[in-house]
Amino acid sequence: MAEHKANISWKGGSPDFLKGRFTRDHTWTFDGGLSVPASAAPSVVPPPLSNPAAVDPEEAFVAALASCHMLTFLFLAYRKGIQVEAYEDEAVGVMAKGENGVPWVSQITLNPKIRYGGERPPTRDEEAELHQQSHRYCYIANSLKTKVVVSGFEAGPV
Repeated sequence: MAEHKANISWKGGSPDFLKGRFTRDHTWTFDGGLSVPASAAPSVVPPPLSNPAAVDPEEAFVAALASCHMLTFLFLAYRKGIQVEAYEDEAVGVMAKGENGVPWVSQITLNPKIRYGGERPPTRDEEAELHQQSHRYCYIANSLKTKVVVSGFEAGPV
């Protein structure tokens, strides 16, 4: 089908590397040429060894799911003749300790705020169905075991 690539680059070996004192700053470069500063989450590795201003893998994971859900929602709304004017989501990922003792992103809650235009906005039931279908058809949602909640709606299983 398709490949999606990212180049992950880290440089920062230091004399204190074997003591665990090394920078977690690194760069993600995508196939279109965009480079994004990345780092470990400050909740995992405290600054100055991490960079709170950079994207961390956990928040990128949350953003990837929220973005996929939104893009799928917009496509499905367009197909149903529903005019979407704006879509904003403050998605939240929650870390928990797994059965194996390793922390994982156990739940992601999507909090979409959608503004509709056109002649007829969707009913609450139609909007719920759009979210259910968006979850079902989102490529990222189909790739993970994390529980996904759409605030105010039942997402259900993929």
